[in-house]
Amino acid sequence: MTPSTPRNFTLREFRKPQDYAAVADVLNASNPSWPLTPELLQTWDESRDPALFYTEVLAECGGRVVGAGGIGHDDFAFEEWRYGGQMGVHPDFRGQGIGTALHDELLRRVKERGAREIRTMSSDEQSDAPGRAFLEKRGYVAAWERYESRLNTVDVDLSRFDDLLAAVAADGVEFRSLTELKANPDRDRWLYELDWELFQDVPMGMTLTRRPLEAWVKQELDDPTLAPDLSFVAIRPELNDPLTGPYIGYSTLGRNPSGFYYIGMTGVKRADRGKGIAKALKVAAMRGLNALDGGEIRTFNDPPNVAMIGMNTALGFKRTSTRYRYELRLEEV
Repeated sequence: MTPSTPRNFTLREFRKPQDYAAVADVLNASNPSWPLTPELLQTWDESRDPALFYTEVLAECGGRVVGAGGIGHDDFAFEEWRYGGQMGVHPDFRGQGIGTALHDELLRRVKERGAREIRTMSSDEQSDAPGRAFLEKRGYVAAWERYESRLNTVDVDLSRFDDLLAAVAADGVEFRSLTELKANPDRDRWLYELDWELFQDVPMGMTLTRRPLEAWVKQELDDPTLAPDLSFVAIRPELNDPLTGPYIGYSTLGRNPSGFYYIGMTGVKRADRGKGIAKALKVAAMRGLNALDGGEIRTFNDPPNVAMIGMNTALGFKRTSTRYRYELRLEEV
């Protein structure tokens, strides 16, 4: 097959659960850097907040799913008129108008709901070059950047952080994994409150909105990619904050199905910043991963977050690519 060979295709609705495998194949071919499984797609779909709008469309050619797209409300920065979407077309079927048809249909659906802004993501990786050109041709503007960095724990001399971990412990801070804390009936609520407090200080270039507790737990703590044994909470046992209890910070690791890990969230409450706790949390995760023979960890940082970027550099992370948040203002189209 070659992309220049004309083909007929049709658009149709996503049939669940039978289409998850075919859609996973399309998305993996479109975005090979972050592979996923049909099971993950279904889990993420089922954890979506049912109170928010979301719609999906598939492109089919000769009985084969060759493109997929979805768009809906952004639960991280909710406004009734703002939507976030993503789509992919299998590389063997590009250049036939499939992406245009998917995009136009998704756009039509949210325009009918009064959409004024659409957000999506891309990167400067070569595999995303066609997608960037597609977006820019349609008026999308790269409005925000995020830097991706990576390291392999086996390449890092973690013993050089012994003094850091000792100093944090001497300050009365204890680390417990999410697995160790699971039996505590207050764990999920304390983490939920802590996560929201910490996110207020993450410079993401947007005003964040809060997800309901149930949705947050499903999307974060019940996510099958979360590695609870390698995700740690910093605790001051003597504290009893009415919202966060003794929790003062935490850092999570998730595991992609292909084997690499990624940092989800790392943060420490303001009163305990500048003491090396956030760095120590990451070191604890890296040591835990090394005990399992090590592996690659990926992380993302926003350019204004100079402190976290510096911390990751000190840990050994190397910048690999840039992710872009593209925005389309419909009133300007």
